[in-house]
Amino acid sequence: MSDRHFDELATRFAEKIYGGAKGAIRLAVLQADLKEGLPERPLRVLDIGAGLGHMSLWLAQRGHAVTLAEPAAPMLEGARQRFAEAGVNATFIQAPWQELLGQFNQPFDLVLCHAVLEWLAEPHAILPVLHQLTAPGGWLSLAFYNKDALIYRNLLKGHFRKLRKAQFAGEKQSLTPQRPLDPRELAAQLAEHWTVESQSGVRVFHDYMPSAFQAKAELADLLAMELEHRRHPAFAGLGRYLHWICRPL
Repeated sequence: MSDRHFDELATRFAEKIYGGAKGAIRLAVLQADLKEGLPERPLRVLDIGAGLGHMSLWLAQRGHAVTLAEPAAPMLEGARQRFAEAGVNATFIQAPWQELLGQFNQPFDLVLCHAVLEWLAEPHAILPVLHQLTAPGGWLSLAFYNKDALIYRNLLKGHFRKLRKAQFAGEKQSLTPQRPLDPRELAAQLAEHWTVESQSGVRVFHDYMPSAFQAKAELADLLAMELEHRRHPAFAGLGRYLHWICRPL
């Protein structure tokens, strides 16, 4: 199995991920966590697998110096257009994560790695690279597709045969990630070189709502409730994605 890129799916990705409440909730939670966890001073930021640049643009607009690294040309071009329309500058690099070491004179104050690990053939292999790219005293913003939430959703649907066969990977041309991560396994892999400072669930209840209830809910209410419950001890672990802010040891 190889890493998955999105050359042929850029437009569909944009519409599917960021065209509705799911994307709005994801951005709201990530932004709230970063507002809370980062200092006010300008930071050097590297966004690995930056996609269409939604998070990078938000950070650049807050005064940070942002570098976007994205292997898929259509995605990177979409990010360039987004920055150009906003009148904001950034550095754009078309490269997979394997090619990033050695490209920079110094490590970064903040490294973003959002919705990347679950598309990699060997997710653990990127962790040493993330550590080298993050400055001592810096931050890693790590968001990943949560295997626990996928299991729970399949339990609710009665997909017991699928669970017994441990069939968790999405279809090749679908936008369901190919390798959801077990948060306990990931925590163990991080423990030697990182401390996890904060943990939030992204979409801790929205994706479990019946579609009729989703349709009736106001977006402002969904955002407020997701933000309020993103770190609730009973609900945070049910987030479809988990967002961890980590500091290097």
